[in-house]
This record gives sequence, C-alpha cells and structure tokens, in this order.
Amino acid sequence: MTNPRPLTAPPLLLKQFAAIIPFRTFFAATLCLASCAAQTSPTSTGATTTVFTHAAVASDHLLASNAGLEILRKGGNAVDAAVATSFALSVVRPYSCGIGGGGFMVIHLKDDPRNPGSGPIRVALDYRESAPAAIRADTFESVPDPHAQTHGAKAVCVPGNVAGLLHALDRYGTLPRDVVLAPAIHLAQTGFAADAHYVEMAQEDQDVIPWLKKDPARIKRFAFLWNRYLDQGNVKIGTRITVPEQARVLRLIAEHGRAGFYEGEVADAIINAVQDDHGFLTHEDLRSYAVVERAPLVSEFRGLEVITMPPPSSGGIVIAQLFDMLEARPDLLAPAMSTSRGGGHNTAPYIHLITECFKHGFADRARWMGDPNFVKVPLARLLDPTYTSARAATIDPARTLPIENYGTAPRPPEDHGTSHLCVIDAMGNAVACTETINLIFGSLLCVPEFGFALNNEMDDFLTRRGEANAFGLAHAELNRPAPGKRPLSSMTPTIVWDPSRGTGGSMQLIVGGAGGPRIITGSAQAALNVLLFDMPAHAAVASPRFHHQWQPDTLQLEIALTTPALETQLSQRGHTTRTRKSVGNITLIRANNNTWDAASDPRKGGVPAGY
Repeated sequence: MTNPRPLTAPPLLLKQFAAIIPFRTFFAATLCLASCAAQTSPTSTGATTTVFTHAAVASDHLLASNAGLEILRKGGNAVDAAVATSFALSVVRPYSCGIGGGGFMVIHLKDDPRNPGSGPIRVALDYRESAPAAIRADTFESVPDPHAQTHGAKAVCVPGNVAGLLHALDRYGTLPRDVVLAPAIHLAQTGFAADAHYVEMAQEDQDVIPWLKKDPARIKRFAFLWNRYLDQGNVKIGTRITVPEQARVLRLIAEHGRAGFYEGEVADAIINAVQDDHGFLTHEDLRSYAVVERAPLVSEFRGLEVITMPPPSSGGIVIAQLFDMLEARPDLLAPAMSTSRGGGHNTAPYIHLITECFKHGFADRARWMGDPNFVKVPLARLLDPTYTSARAATIDPARTLPIENYGTAPRPPEDHGTSHLCVIDAMGNAVACTETINLIFGSLLCVPEFGFALNNEMDDFLTRRGEANAFGLAHAELNRPAPGKRPLSSMTPTIVWDPSRGTGGSMQLIVGGAGGPRIITGSAQAALNVLLFDMPAHAAVASPRFHHQWQPDTLQLEIALTTPALETQLSQRGHTTRTRKSVGNITLIRANNNTWDAASDPRKGGVPAGY
C-alpha cells in the first residue's frame, strides 16, 4: 500500500488542467465541476469539499474518478463505474495497483440487474493474488537473495485483478466491456502527467529509484520500469507518462474478456517475463485462477450495519472489534469525546482509547487470521460480544497494558502499492473497492509488451520464519504460503448502511484506503470522524491520524498531530510515540442531507467526481 503524502496544497485549478489532461477528460472534469449539482471548494486542510446530488466517485486520481463519472453519465451502475475507475487507476497509479495485482470489492445493490425485482444484493468479491502451484511453505527459506520475496519474479503471485473486475462487471454490472474499458484505454494511449505523489513514491521510496541506482544490473533487470515509468530516474512533476502497450492489453480484455489476459499472447508475455527472471508462475497458474464470492462481514455500530470484507482481509475483523469495544465502553467513549471533560477529537483520552482497541484487534489479527480456504479463522469467537466486551473491560483510561495482555495472541505475529475507490450511483447502489500490487511498483518487474507492473504479493505471506515483512508485521504460521493460497491482507473496503432509512435502507458511508496495516487504522479513524463527530467528508479524510499495530509497541502520530503537550499526555499513559509523515490514504463518500459528500485524500492528491 502506498506511503501517503503529507498534507499539501489544494488540487489543481481548472485552468491548470488543460495543460496536463487529454481534452476529452478535461471536458468531463469541467462539466462535472461546473455543474450546479456539485459544490466544490478548497479547505484549510488541503482537502476538497465536493457535494453531489445524484452520484459520486472518489478515487486516488482525478482522471480515474472522471473515468467512473463518464460511465455513470452513460447510464452505468455503481459496479460499471467502479470497474472503469479501477482500470483507469491501473494506468494513472501504476505504482499502487493495476492489472498485475489483485483486490477486494464490497458491493451493495438495491436490486439484481440480472433479475430485476428479486431484491437487494450484498456480496464481497475476493480477487486477491494467489501463490503459484510451485510454492511451498519453506520455498524462500533456502533462497539466498534477501530481496527475493519483494523484488523480481520470485515475488510474483497470480494476478487476480482482471478476473475480479470482469466477474463484477459480468455478474453485477449493466454495460458492455468495451464501453466500460474505453476511458482507461484512452488514458493509456494518450498518457498522463506525473503528479507530486507519483514523483514522491518513485524518488523517495528507498525500494524504487534509490534502490535501482545502487546497482547497474538492477536497472538492466527492470529496464521497462526504469525507462518508461521512471524516466530513467529523472521523473518529475509534469513528466508525461504514456503506456500505449497497456492500451493494447486493455483492448484485448475488452474484446475477449478473461481470455484476453489469462490466455494467448498476454499470458505468454507474463510467463516469459517471470520465467526469464527465474520466477515460479506458469500458464496453468493463470488459467486456473478463480474469483471467490464471499458473504460480507456484517457487524453493527450505533444501529448501523457495517458491511466489510471477511478473511483473507484482516481489516474487517479489526474494525468490527473496534466498534464493538467502543459500544461496550460508553463510560470511556463519552468522556473521550467530550471537550468539557478533557476529551474531544484527537485529544489524548480519545487517541488512547482508540489505540487500546486497535492493539487488541491487531493482536488477534496476528494470531488467528489467514486465507479461510486453507485455515479455520474463528470469526464467530473473535466477534462474539462476550469476547469483545471482555477485551474492552481490560482497557484502563489512564494506562496501557503489558504488551502480552492484548487480544488472545501469546506472541508477535501485509500491502503498500495500493489504491481505494468508492462509488455511489443515482439508484443508491454502493461499491467499495481496494486493490493492490503490494509495494511501490510491486515486484518492479514489468511485462514490457503490455506495459504493466507485476505484484510482489509473496511478501504478504510468512515467507521466512522469524522475519517481519516490509511493513514490520510478523505473521503467524497460519499465513505460510501454499499452492493457490491467498496472503493475509489489510485491505478494508467498507460500506455503512442505515437499515432504518427508506425502503430497504440507504448508504451512509463508503470508506477504505491504502497504506499497509495503516489502511485499517486510517479507514477506522475516517469512519469514526463521520459516525461519532459528524464531520464533512473532506475533514473526515484530511484530519491528522495515528497508528498502532500492537507490534512494534509504538504509537505513531502524523506530523500535524504532534505537539509536546499531546506527547506528554500520551507518555503519561504509557505510550511510546514517534512521528510519521502520514497514516494511510483514504477515500470516502458519506450521505449528507440527500446529497453525496465525497472526498479523496489530499495526502495522495486524489479528487472525487460526480454530478
């Protein structure tokens, strides 16, 4: 999942768009932002307030949001728009997600488009990458290259993104493939300008340009990435990135569906790239990949239904536990929120309470979670109100606990190149979708004939005993790799539904994000900003955040949140604090007086769209 950027200036003004955006997309953006249905203004936080009366898309990039808007305007539903947005993100956020990766999608439809009148649909699509058939639990224990699970072909798992998006479109969408993929094809063909976040990820992430420059052999090994996506190490704001090769594969997908990617010349090119770099992927791995439909994980908070991903996502369980623990301790939550009692948003009492809940959830994440097709995840026990209430009862408002007293885990136990999108359509259908290639630009290995990067999802398994992954998370044995197994993930696409509003209820909140384990903490805090403090979308997303993942036992505070007084108050409660640039990148849409209030995180420079 991508490291988020710091809070920055407001998004580009319209007069600046024309210089960097293809005319067709610029016209759509102008039409959207000029519409009397939308009210848009920059805020002091650097976020944008964008309220739409009919439908909205919030993603990590304006061009991707506009791709979804284009499909909504053509009569597509939320699933059509989500698929269009995702394919566009594959082009404009190639270091975060794309057709070489995988993801999760949570869908709530008012009615079944294939069987009108049959009633609402709730489904969670799991198209997470899976381990190749050649992988065994100890495969990497004997591999001498310490970077093998993060850099190059050995790190590549079977990409599920294309299969997942096409499954969603075929089963729950309404428009043809060629119509839905057209915006992404146009973007790939005409190109886009690198923005501040793109440059930051390429130049400052120590695993990309700095890592490649350390050894000329690395530049040669990852030549397509170096030359095309990184401009030979010189990429800067405004550098034009064009990938007509990806336009070609997108056309093949539009024409042939799944076979346009998992078979034929594209499959051959993928396997050649992987095998030339001594990886494990085979044609049979590609052919046999299957999307899994799962029942969403549904919990309750203050009378609302929280609909999110079940395992192999770990985030849904952690958020459900957080909400349950908060409801079990109103005696702590009320004073933590009350300014008259020394609390309030992002005060020491509030941060302490939320952090203690996070620590219980992350401890359980480490011990119990994995791919449910391979291990038994004790969902019922982890979400039993008796259990979560017992964990909540241990929280001391004045002190932290010994580290071993959190959750049920006796010892310590993820994604970085990631993107999240939210869609609400004019019918009230909702989609939350999070996709990833894991670290920045995934494995760094590209398929040169078709211009996309392959994931390095192998690092989300426990590949080497006794070693944490790139996010400092040490996994339990339940998350050891195996043929066809899907690694544990922090991706947490979530829809909050109010069953009491209207016929069948209505969407109140769509939220999710990027940032490895910080997806969970960032998404939860943005959601609570809406559900507890009734913040508008821009404030809910842009407000400073904090993070704790149980191990290491450190409370991380965004720079904008850090003050000597706050650090002293947290230290007095037993917290060891440190500063980090950002905690996750969040996108969010909330209901607000019969309109849709949408926000994309200023940390990543995204902008929502709608009408």
